[in-house]
Amino acid sequence: MSPTSETAQGGRRLVIVESPAKAKTIKGYLGPGYVVEASVGHIRDLPNGAAEVPEKYTGEVRRLGVDVENDFEPIYVVNADKKSQVKKLKDLLKDSDELFLATDEDREGEAIAWHLLEVLKPKVPVHRMVFHEITKDAIRSAVANPRELNKRMVDAQETRRILDRLYGYEVSPVLWKKVMPRLSAGRVQSVATRLVVERERERIAFRSAEYWDLTGTFATGRAGDPSDPSSLVARLSAVDGKRIAQGRDFDSLGQIKGGNSANTLHLDEANARALAAALENTSFAVRSVESKPYRRSPYAPFRTTTMQQEASRKLGFGAKATMQVAQKLYENGFITYMRTDSTTLSDTAVSAARAQVTQLYGSDYLPDKPRTYAGKVKNAQEAHEAIRPSGDRFRTPAETGLTGDQFRLYELIWKRTVASQMKDAVGNSVTVKIGGTSSDGRDAEFSASGKTITFHGFLKAYVEGADDPNAELDDRERRLPQVTEGDALSAEEISVDGHATKPPARYTEASLVKELEEREIGRPSTYASIIGTILDRGYVFKKGTALVPSFLSFAVVNLLEKHFGRLVDYDFTAKMEDDLDRIARGEAQSVPWLKRFYFGEGDGTPGTGGAADAGNGDGDHLGGLKELVTDLGAIDAREVSSFPVGNDIVLRVGRYGPYVERGERDSENHQRADVPEDLAPDELSVEYAEELLAKPSGDFELGTDPTSGHQIIAKDGRYGPYVTEVLPEGTPKTGKNAVKPRTASLFKSMSLDTVTLDDALKLMSLPRVVGADAEGVEITAQNGRYGPYLKKGTDSRSLTAEEQLFTITLEEALEIYSQPKQRGRAAAKPPLKELGEDPVSGKPVVVKDGRFGAYVTDGETNATLRAADSVEDITPERGYELLAEKRAKGPAKKTAKKAAKKAPAKKTAAKKTTTAKKTAAKKTTTAKKTTAAAKKAPAKKATASKATASTATASQAADE
Repeated sequence: MSPTSETAQGGRRLVIVESPAKAKTIKGYLGPGYVVEASVGHIRDLPNGAAEVPEKYTGEVRRLGVDVENDFEPIYVVNADKKSQVKKLKDLLKDSDELFLATDEDREGEAIAWHLLEVLKPKVPVHRMVFHEITKDAIRSAVANPRELNKRMVDAQETRRILDRLYGYEVSPVLWKKVMPRLSAGRVQSVATRLVVERERERIAFRSAEYWDLTGTFATGRAGDPSDPSSLVARLSAVDGKRIAQGRDFDSLGQIKGGNSANTLHLDEANARALAAALENTSFAVRSVESKPYRRSPYAPFRTTTMQQEASRKLGFGAKATMQVAQKLYENGFITYMRTDSTTLSDTAVSAARAQVTQLYGSDYLPDKPRTYAGKVKNAQEAHEAIRPSGDRFRTPAETGLTGDQFRLYELIWKRTVASQMKDAVGNSVTVKIGGTSSDGRDAEFSASGKTITFHGFLKAYVEGADDPNAELDDRERRLPQVTEGDALSAEEISVDGHATKPPARYTEASLVKELEEREIGRPSTYASIIGTILDRGYVFKKGTALVPSFLSFAVVNLLEKHFGRLVDYDFTAKMEDDLDRIARGEAQSVPWLKRFYFGEGDGTPGTGGAADAGNGDGDHLGGLKELVTDLGAIDAREVSSFPVGNDIVLRVGRYGPYVERGERDSENHQRADVPEDLAPDELSVEYAEELLAKPSGDFELGTDPTSGHQIIAKDGRYGPYVTEVLPEGTPKTGKNAVKPRTASLFKSMSLDTVTLDDALKLMSLPRVVGADAEGVEITAQNGRYGPYLKKGTDSRSLTAEEQLFTITLEEALEIYSQPKQRGRAAAKPPLKELGEDPVSGKPVVVKDGRFGAYVTDGETNATLRAADSVEDITPERGYELLAEKRAKGPAKKTAKKAAKKAPAKKTAAKKTTTAKKTAAKKTTTAKKTTAAAKKAPAKKATASKATASTATASQAADE
């Protein structure tokens, strides 16, 4: 049955989308006769633990949530937090005449629609409604032109989900046993972590090479102007026909690459200075002028990954923040769907873009024919457009009324889309070679290159950024003087320049996304979640915008490489992606493929597709995962977590963090020292390890308490240095008679090296009774989590210095209490660091010390520094990124707390079961349920606003 206007008039249509924000926008376009409700992401999924699995399932099925013995049948359960939403959808469906499943048109969206069908079991006509933008015309067209559910896409998503579950649930326990509890492995997250670790290994192995060259400033002797400069700067390129060595000529060990050594001259400082001196009075002339036409075509419109990369380079957004902002733009009807592999624009979009080119830049910038862009992504899925402004007429950024991060990302998308339909930029590139003979007879040749743009074309609208901060952007011109071969030039200055090769740059979020896509690993729509996962797991942390692997990730990758080599092999992972796409196209079957992956084929010998091939074999790319994770005897937990540093020092990753060690445990020469968790692995040198080992460690014995006779020691604990007493042997430590040792943290002005017994006894004497007020209420001085304070009954007042705990008098305390209690914030502390002007708000960004630690703020938005950030090392770019991520999350919702507090009330009501009170209890319970439901509504809304369509992708990426 096709949807008709008569149906709408005579009945009611239920439209289900993923997110409440999208539901609100679509409802405004559909009007009466339609009820639009959100599923809030997936309503059903594989269980998160054995507790969620129905009782009838036991053993491996209960653990995995997948019945591997019965064609990998998945066990789906309605998520606990979605049960009320499912009930609401069922109730709405009872009063509806038609059901429209309007989830996103990708694998996750198709799967959500299928799960809705399975759970709701509708008895009314069902239509699959799809759209790529949320505009009035697009939504009404989608209602009028529904399609059938694509079961092939559902099968592809289900296979991917089962694969990721088997991978994560089978390999993660190996990490728990052999490295550390609560770790995780995943099909894509483990490979992404390996990429970051391998880059750090390259940095550790890297040896810098020093090389020198000369830079000459040459004058033409003419008066210059902007189009014809009077001088040019050229770099020494050759001496006696041998090319001067540059950074690209050296390998990672600091040696000239073998193939380049014969024709390359490596200048050291002494030779460079000698050559410069010999060229002081040399006459120079132009040897050649080579001019070539320059042409640059526009960049393709954005797809998911290129948008993430550019938002990182230009706006300082992380991948996660970019997708959060894009989600809001999509749901509110400003852009098309933001999870896409496609660079294609619809005819409508091309017309809109070309119209704006003419309107804003003139017809000279419009090509004769519309530009088309071929897809660059292999196996690009779903029939989406590129990411572009929505509608058949693009709104300029100023017309949208957007502000902040949404305005900036929309502007980026708008510029990129319009520029994609503009003419090429054209111009000329010129190379000038200048030569002369030194006083000692050597022939020296200098080279300079320039670029002039005669027609900017698309560069008028948009210039792509670069991952390398030193890279020259496409719109930069370098004008050279108008010289011809044979022209005499005079050397105004010849300078000697020293350089050193640099290790390969660490990945940023943008460059890691680019690398994953180029290697065809994972799906572009999940990259933001994958990067978020490896950051949250502690495998990677940030220094500025760089992704730095932790020592923990070294141990995890070491184990996976040695014992599950194929599972983290880049080609193997890409091949799995190919197989999943073949299943999506109907060219392969899901169950046989999963059987080969999990159980393997043949007898396990190389080349038969057995379990060995999933480890480190060279045979079929599919082998038996189950066998690999069953026999763990070959995995030496200590070995996979140990890394030699040098001088017999070994770095080990322990359950409580990384440490360096020398000598055997319990031996006389044994040394051990903790390593800072935020230390970049390439910064752990032998010298630094020696420094750590040389530091005093263990307990500092301060003496004996003359009153108790207990020994007093100072220790460096997890939360900083402290002093404590050693209780006699036999003192009960548990039970009702347990005795806890007195303990006190050191003041900030104290250190383990200098603290004395007297200091320790004073610290452990706290809290100190200062006196009592006129009514006899005792006032005490105490040291707390947020610093020193006074306490009188329930009234607390902060002190300004720790020393006041011992010096403040009763009179001074009473004076403090005589003042009105300061509500809200205390007097503002001076900033710890100034970072510069925020590119969004235009306000100065500073680092401040707050109640819960250091944070960055621009006066409007506050963002707490992460564990890997430090006040000393934080860069302006990192500060702006933290603020952007905080803005993307939106304001914190407070209503959920109130709803949570009401929960016990419902429980109490439910317990009233005596016969005499049954009626009253029913009334009370009903009333309370109604109240609780009314009060819970905002809480649901708060939760729902976070769980937008991205919830689907997040759940998928959790196992990836």
